[in-house]
Amino acid sequence: MVIDTDAAYRALQSRDGRFDGVFFVGVRTTGIYCRPSCAARTPHRENVNFYPSSAAAQRSGFRACKRCRPDATPGSPDWNARADLAGRAVRLIADGVVDRSGVGGLARQLGYSERQVTRAVVSEMGAPPLALARAQRAQTARILLERTTMSATEVAFAAGFSSIRQFNETIREVFAATPTDLRTAHRTGRSEPGILQLRLPYRPPMDLRMTLAFLGARAISGLESTDSPAGIGYSRVLPLPHGPALVELADGRDHVLATLRLTDHRDLAAAVARLRRLLDLDADPIAVDDILARQPATRRLTGLRPGLRSPGSVDAFEMAVRAIVGQQVSVAGARTVLGRLVAEHGREVLAGTETGTGGGGSWRAFPRPEDLAELDPVLLPMPRARGRTISAVARALADGSLVLDSGADRVEARAALLALPGIGPWTADYLMMRAVGDPDVFLDTDLGVRHAVHNLAGTGLDAGSAAPWRSYLTHHLWASLGQSEPTPRPGFGLGSKQIEEIS
Repeated sequence: MVIDTDAAYRALQSRDGRFDGVFFVGVRTTGIYCRPSCAARTPHRENVNFYPSSAAAQRSGFRACKRCRPDATPGSPDWNARADLAGRAVRLIADGVVDRSGVGGLARQLGYSERQVTRAVVSEMGAPPLALARAQRAQTARILLERTTMSATEVAFAAGFSSIRQFNETIREVFAATPTDLRTAHRTGRSEPGILQLRLPYRPPMDLRMTLAFLGARAISGLESTDSPAGIGYSRVLPLPHGPALVELADGRDHVLATLRLTDHRDLAAAVARLRRLLDLDADPIAVDDILARQPATRRLTGLRPGLRSPGSVDAFEMAVRAIVGQQVSVAGARTVLGRLVAEHGREVLAGTETGTGGGGSWRAFPRPEDLAELDPVLLPMPRARGRTISAVARALADGSLVLDSGADRVEARAALLALPGIGPWTADYLMMRAVGDPDVFLDTDLGVRHAVHNLAGTGLDAGSAAPWRSYLTHHLWASLGQSEPTPRPGFGLGSKQIEEIS
C-alpha cells in the first residue's frame, strides 16, 4: 500500500479519527507508534514514519502507545472493499486462520502458493502473514490479561503463542511492559469469571440502532434474541472454530459493547473478527455517505440515516439457508420455518446461560453443513424444492466446492452459487452482500428495492453512480420503506432458474 505521506501528516496534525486503522504513525524519537488521532503532542514531520499496519510498525521496532492503544483501532476499510488476494488474505488472518492452520493453511484456503500470498500481503501491509498474526496474538493476549483472571500461561496459549518465552518476549516488544504490568495497570477492568466484556470501536457516524434492528427483525428462536422491537440489544449463539459462544451486543455510545461467553478462549480473535463483519464496523461511513449524497435521490436518505451499515454474517451456511428459506415469504413466516429448523436439527449449547438481553434457558447452534448434507430433504420443515436446494448448498460447502467466507473469490463464489439447483441471481447476490461481504451489490430485482425506487421517481436515481458502495444504497432503500427484510422479485417473465429459486 502506497501512503501519501503529506496527506497522512495533515491527518495526524488534525488528529482525524477517520484514519485510525488506515495507517499508523511511528515516532522515531520515542520508539512508539500511534494512531493518527492520538492526543499526544504532534511530532515533527522529519521524526515520523507511516505504516499501513500495526504489524509493520512493530516489525520496524516501534512499541504501541499506551495512551491511544493503536492496536485496538477499527480495521482499515480498504479490506472490506477489496476483492484481490491481499484483501482476502488479510480478512482470513483476522479470523485466525494462520494461528489455526499456519501460513500453509492460509495459502491452501486462498488457492495460491505460500510465496505468492506472502508477497501480496507484504506489498500491501508492510509485513508478512506471520507478523500480522503475531500482532493480533499480542492484542488478544492484552485483552485476556486485562479482562480475565486467567493465569499468564493460560493466556499465552489461548492467544495462540507456541511457548511462554515467545509470549513474554512479544508482550515486552509490543507494549514495553511485562504481562504482569498489563494486568496490574487494568485491575479494575476485569469481567466476571467466564465472561469477557469488550468494546468494539467503529468510525462514526453509525446508526447502530438500525443495524441491531435489522438483525433483531429476523431473530431465530433459540439461536438469537432481541430485548425489544426497537433492537436496543441483540444476543445470539456465535459459531467458532473451537466451540460455540454466546454474545450480547449493545450500544455503548461511541462503541459496541460486546459481552462474550466463550467455550474456548482461543476463539477470541475469531469472535471479534466475525462480530465486526456482522455489524460492518470497519466501514468508512463518511466515504460511503459522500458518494451516496452526490445524487439528489439519495442525499435525503443519507441525511436521515448517516452511517447506515451493510450487515454481514457470522456463518456462511446459516446465511445461505436464511436466504433460501426467505425467498418470497414474509419475515414472520421465514422466522417460523428457521426456528423449527434450529429446534429440530441444531445442537443444544450453553444450557441455562443468562445474558442481559437473552435471558436464561437453552440456546441452540445453527445446524452445520455436514448435519444437513445427507439428510433427506423431506425431513426439513419447508417445501421439498427448497429442502433440496439447502441439501445441495450443504454438500457444496462441506466438500469445499463452494466457499462463502470472507476470503472467498467473489467471482468464483457467485458462479458456484448459480450452478446449484434453486439458486438464482437474487439469492446469489444477496449472499455476496451478506455472507461474502461485497460492498458493491445492488439488488435491482428485489421487490422492496423496486418499491423504494418507485417512491423516488423523478429524482433521477442512478445506482451505477453509487459504486463501489451499492450494498449501502440497497440498505438505504430498504430502510426508506421501514423494512429490514429484502423481498425477492416475483418470477413472472424470468428464466427457469430464478422461477425455481423463488417458487
